[in-house]
Amino acid sequence: LKGDNKTQGNWGEMILEKVLQKSGLQKGREYDIQQYFKDKDGKKQLPDVIVYLPNDKQMIIDSKVSLKAYENYINAEDESEKQGFLKAHVKSLENHLKNLKEKRYELLGGEASPDFSLMFIPIEPALFLAQSENSNFFYTAFQDNILMVSPTTLLSTLRTVDMVWGNEKQQQNALEIAKHAGDLYDKFVNLIDGLDVVGNRIDSTKSSYEQ
Repeated sequence: LKGDNKTQGNWGEMILEKVLQKSGLQKGREYDIQQYFKDKDGKKQLPDVIVYLPNDKQMIIDSKVSLKAYENYINAEDESEKQGFLKAHVKSLENHLKNLKEKRYELLGGEASPDFSLMFIPIEPALFLAQSENSNFFYTAFQDNILMVSPTTLLSTLRTVDMVWGNEKQQQNALEIAKHAGDLYDKFVNLIDGLDVVGNRIDSTKSSYEQ
């Protein structure tokens, strides 16, 4: 993990997928991993995860792993060195934010999609450390339509999405029940109307018989 960026990236994506599995969402139905999109310029984009929301909306999650500066900060004993590594760690996350902002993932889903993306940091203390160093860190990202999330906060967000889907499915079931109930009511009305016609004809036949 310390020496290879690709390994770090794969590890971060693995943690992200574990969080998705614990969220209650189903792969291929409520979310997909690494789906190709084309932006308005025709350029291919490959976000790590796309989460589907009701009403054809979508939410993009991009995993970022930044271990080197954070590890150096944790292991440094000299206070001046620690401050230098801390600044490098914050700068690394700021660069991730800048790169994510330039990708404009929030525009890939069309007008129906949310106007923000989620940047997933799998190392929870690393994210909180950056926030403690720069109190405007989260707010600045939010202004760029990016929400920074850790495993805990992402799981809470995804559980909320799962709850929204549950409510949506209940509403769809209620509408389906109402439709069937309406059809059944119409059939009862037709039956009663038919019985009235039959009754009128029986009365007419009886009258003709008596005559």
